[in-house]
Amino acid sequence: MADGANAILVRRRRRARTAGPRTIRRPRGNLPLAAVAAVFTVAQLALVRPVLGLGWDEIVYVSQVTSHHPAAFFSAPRSRGVSLLVAPVASWSSSVPLLRVYLALLSGLALYLALRAWRGLFPTRVLVVGGALFASLWMTLFYGPQAMPNYWVAIGALISVGCFLRARAERSASVVLWGVAAGAALMAWMRPTDAVYVAVPLLVLALVRRHWRLLLVLAAGLAAGAVPWVIEAYAGHGGLGARLAEASRIQGGLGWQIAVDDQLRSLGGRALCRPCTGPMPTPLVTLWWFALPVLAGLGLVVAGRARRLGRTLVPLACATTAALPYLFMIGYAAPRFLQPAYALLALPVADALWYLVKGPGGTWRPVVAPLVALALAGHLAAQLAVLDGAVSRNIESRRDWGRTADALHRLGVRPPCLLTGHEAIPIGYYTGCSSGATSGNNENITVAGILRTADRLPVAHLAPAGGTPPRYARSWPVHRISDLDVRVAPGS
Repeated sequence: MADGANAILVRRRRRARTAGPRTIRRPRGNLPLAAVAAVFTVAQLALVRPVLGLGWDEIVYVSQVTSHHPAAFFSAPRSRGVSLLVAPVASWSSSVPLLRVYLALLSGLALYLALRAWRGLFPTRVLVVGGALFASLWMTLFYGPQAMPNYWVAIGALISVGCFLRARAERSASVVLWGVAAGAALMAWMRPTDAVYVAVPLLVLALVRRHWRLLLVLAAGLAAGAVPWVIEAYAGHGGLGARLAEASRIQGGLGWQIAVDDQLRSLGGRALCRPCTGPMPTPLVTLWWFALPVLAGLGLVVAGRARRLGRTLVPLACATTAALPYLFMIGYAAPRFLQPAYALLALPVADALWYLVKGPGGTWRPVVAPLVALALAGHLAAQLAVLDGAVSRNIESRRDWGRTADALHRLGVRPPCLLTGHEAIPIGYYTGCSSGATSGNNENITVAGILRTADRLPVAHLAPAGGTPPRYARSWPVHRISDLDVRVAPGS
């Protein structure tokens, strides 16, 4: 009996030794995901380049937390999430390259964590390809190191949807529930309305299936992220309904408006397509956009055959609800608006691509695999070409703002000062001035307020060359700076 007991113990020890390496396979499975995130980070720094100056929207967000420039007007649709995101750097340093490096590193880490949230739902190879597909889009590379909200909504969507699906299967995993809440809070922190659109399928599914704890966690995450926006609505906009109405007005009035063609035009590298006119980009640039729903549908078929339909259907549903308002409810377009949808579609699309290139036995398909590889190489080349053009145009336009600021300094318009008129927000930031508008979406001052300010500080009005100035500035001396007529208040 003693020998028998010893034999049992020996077998158990052997099983423990053989099982030991399995505990480290899971971390090893994370290495390819970390590699995708690392390449994404390096690509941002190499291709977008930290010297890229701050853009218009970035200026609004960054100026809220920096002590080096006056805060720009913060309109109703905006949320404070981006400002808080950049605060660890922008609150003490005015260095744009430092901010770019910080955001590139942070966005790479975020991509890694978002892909990890899907471990166990898809094979690692699918997560790697899906992450690479999303990370290699020109708008992902372009906006990753920028102080803009849409990439972070996409990251929050990946985390919350992935953890939601895992929580349904791992009901005792409290860490996964925290992931659901954190992803939802991140989305709402950045853009509350986008967070709601992404989360609608999750809320409905949790309610129908009576996953009460999951429903509570998801709702709590959304509420936690949206609380600052709601508080600000009551503190400065007359209530939640009034802020939503004002946000809708600023965005041109939300309603039935087909913007599909606008989104197609924006794929050629336009940061904002408003109004969206001009020719369509070449088919090489837009072909992937038409292939996306087809491959997503194939991914759904593949998932159905593999008996894992839910983990593909749910992200597809969330991607659909995330995209609907920007395709059919708004009268203009920007490629960054659809980043959450692209992120959620990337995994089912990657699943479909693996199905195309590998047969049932795991062998490469000799004809299809090279064709898919060639198509992906062409797609990547097109994305990099669009990115290069977008970066070059934006670097030059932002340098123009800097040159205009230098010319204003030579005219005596130095901080503290006030700029009004055309592009007053970005040029004001580069000049170190406050910006004011008496009408429009950024209205924040009256004519009387401008004239009172001109009695004690330098004030200038900017208008396109040959444009008609407002009545209060018509008598001010005019100076030509590049393609602008700059009227400086007497005594400035």
